[in-house]
Amino acid sequence: MRVLGLDPRTARSQLRSLVGSQLQASALPDRLRVEEAVRLFGDGDRRSADRLLDTWHLATLGRSSFASLSGGQRQRLFIALALLNQPRVVFFDELTQGLDPLARGDVWGAIRDVRDHGTTVVLVTHFMDEAEALCDRVAVMRAGRIVDAGTPVDLISRHARSTTVTFTPPVSFDPTAVAALPGVDGVERHGERIRVIGTNQLIAPVCASVLGDDHLGPPDLRVHHPDLEDALIALISDTGTARASDAAPGRIPQGVS
Repeated sequence: MRVLGLDPRTARSQLRSLVGSQLQASALPDRLRVEEAVRLFGDGDRRSADRLLDTWHLATLGRSSFASLSGGQRQRLFIALALLNQPRVVFFDELTQGLDPLARGDVWGAIRDVRDHGTTVVLVTHFMDEAEALCDRVAVMRAGRIVDAGTPVDLISRHARSTTVTFTPPVSFDPTAVAALPGVDGVERHGERIRVIGTNQLIAPVCASVLGDDHLGPPDLRVHHPDLEDALIALISDTGTARASDAAPGRIPQGVS
């Protein structure tokens, strides 16, 4: 294994100045103030600490104790601490686990800021919407091995191509006619609802076929485009893993982030 071209076993000291990390579970003393934490883990210089607090939108919290911070504010502080040594690569381990949607969005913004400042981010996450929104490249792991890697778009196109349209059909609905429409691969009935499966081409003709006389479709009509979560489910299933094994070696490609 190499990190930035260096062997971690023989170049540990050199790598420490190039790599930052923030683990899933971290904590600081409850009474430690934000500005004190930055100075403690940094070089001790107040002006340097103030610049870092301002960069990561923590300046107004400088006098606040760690115990008084919200979950999102704590994670933003930990991100700042992970970047004190201006690393070239930083590892973030499940930063948004247990956060509410507002705090999660705040941490997402911080991660984007890190990337935009030129640092390579290796993000560990179980949230596929997070990976799809933040990552340039994604590596999917199962049982300690990488089963496939690529951009989110690449993984979706390889493992989750089907678009679905679901709705409660009108009385005049003809499943045979819908099955013959371009782009439709199948029509399924699930209780009172219909599920049509196929490519993106199916959306317009299927919607047109279920419009009522007043040109309004079923109120529960839903369209689902394939996403990274669909690709992940296909990949970690036995069938999906078997399909990916020939194309994806069990190593982390250079530049995964």
